Amino acid sequence: MTGADRLRQITEAVRSAGRAGVAELAALTGASEMTIRRDLETLAAQGVLERYRGGARSLLLRGEEPPFALRAHEGLDAKRRIAEEVAGLIADGESVVLDSGTTCLEVARVLELEHRRLTVMPLSLHAVNALTGAPQVTLLVPGGRPRPGELALTGPLTQASLAALRFDTAVIGCCGLNAADGLTAYDMDDAAVKRAAIASSRRVIAVAEAAKLARTALAFVAAASALDAVITDGSAADDHTDRLAATGTVVRKV
Repeated sequence: MTGADRLRQITEAVRSAGRAGVAELAALTGASEMTIRRDLETLAAQGVLERYRGGARSLLLRGEEPPFALRAHEGLDAKRRIAEEVAGLIADGESVVLDSGTTCLEVARVLELEHRRLTVMPLSLHAVNALTGAPQVTLLVPGGRPRPGELALTGPLTQASLAALRFDTAVIGCCGLNAADGLTAYDMDDAAVKRAAIASSRRVIAVAEAAKLARTALAFVAAASALDAVITDGSAADDHTDRLAATGTVVRKV
């Protein structure tokens, strides 16, 4: 088990039970109690939980998204494969609006490494930073208010920036995606920005790791039928991807 996987397992265990002890978490993960104590300090610094002597209590409510700093280290191989597949679908010369989130950040990194000739409007300061040094990319930076940690740009200035432009492709991240409930997000302001990006784009590509195909978050963004393509990783369950494909969207597992 990697360190990132262990942090995720600890986070889920503490959130599910409300609190958990060091010895209990050590038995769950197979790590030493010293390692668990270090992990709890890391998660406490990220605002995921609160430490107390011998254990920790969760600060995340059901339906809340784990912090960006925790998600950024999860499933990097799968996110990179998804990002490379997305980059292969985008032709040089296209204008692209690139959503916030850790998978979309990997898309930005792939585009930067491939020296692609594109016009890109990233919707997070993390992705803006990743593309700042890309010599072939014409970088458009929207207005808006950065969400703490996520650095996703939200609010009326972001929506106005999107409404003023028309893009060839929108690359949209999500917190949940399935045929019944469509594409959903935890944060309502983030959902409004995603809807604006979709409305301003000719083609919509959604990116989602396999686990997100089994989730539904609070805020509705778009029906699955509104998506031209969904790119997910190879571990996605066939019943999830088959139901999405039945809505008319093209589903690719990489």
